[in-house]
Amino acid sequence: MKKNAGVLILFILLGWLTGTWIAKLLLPVKALSFLTTSTTLKWSPEANLDIINYDINIEFKLCLLGLIGMITAVWLYRRL
Repeated sequence: MKKNAGVLILFILLGWLTGTWIAKLLLPVKALSFLTTSTTLKWSPEANLDIINYDINIEFKLCLLGLIGMITAVWLYRRL
């Protein structure tokens, strides 16, 4: 498989998604709450320029298991 930036981004997104799904499955386990607690990062640019208006909302939810998933994805990508 050819290594390029697109494949790396795909690996990172899939690792993040997998880690987040695992965190959702482990939410009922109180002893692992430090892994499943998520932090929300928001960015909301907007402008009103007379001829065009835009309002974009971008929200990222990051938990420790999601971060571990991304790190694992980068490790797997480097092993290819």
